[in-house]
Amino acid sequence: MAIKERRTKILLSLLLLSDVVKSYPIPLDDKVQKTFDYSLNQKTKGSLSGLVKEELITRIDDKYELTDKGFAELCLGFPFFRFLREKWDGKWRILSYEIPEKKRELRDKLRREVVGWGLGPWHRSFWLTPHPIIENLRQLVSQKEEEKYIQAFESDHVFGDRTVLIEKVWAKTQLDKKYREMFKKWHDVLASSREKLEKFQEVVNEYVILLRQDPGLPKELLGESWIGFEALNIFKEIKSILLS
Repeated sequence: MAIKERRTKILLSLLLLSDVVKSYPIPLDDKVQKTFDYSLNQKTKGSLSGLVKEELITRIDDKYELTDKGFAELCLGFPFFRFLREKWDGKWRILSYEIPEKKRELRDKLRREVVGWGLGPWHRSFWLTPHPIIENLRQLVSQKEEEKYIQAFESDHVFGDRTVLIEKVWAKTQLDKKYREMFKKWHDVLASSREKLEKFQEVVNEYVILLRQDPGLPKELLGESWIGFEALNIFKEIKSILLS
């Protein structure tokens, strides 16, 4: 599995195995555990209890369901999902930081923490995203050393070719290529003679790797026919076939 954190595995399994647009309760049975590489041991039960207390998931009998709060947390690591439920407000968020070279460790730490927020490099030390991450950023750096090196802005796009901007900042063409490569891998997996569950594990693994890289731009920027939306529909079809 491309994810190490047990907490993230649980949240992602509840999202991908229910419905991305509208969650419903999922039993964490053997198929789910094997697919997302966790077991219902004491650590996992402790994680589930913690997630329920934080109101990120709810328990309904022997099933669990992702809450809106849990969905929001998951979107920080997997921004692709956000605008499948929410409408983009048309605003851009700009993050600027000038952390001295002698503070490189601090700079690298900040980059690791915000890497999944749909941010793309616009210019040196300027990062751009359509996602509403300002409050998350404030909570992340408040009263910490890096706070004094950071500036954040919200803005409308007033002038310029957005297609050029998207290619420059997020390398849309390269991402499209990666999705097409994943489709080929999915085809090979489905054509193999392995058991259904083994096939689904591989499909999920490949998908999660790419979802980590997708900045989750809204359809207003990508268009209705963006290959990432097609990938989700194909994944749903594969899921219904292999988990039947």
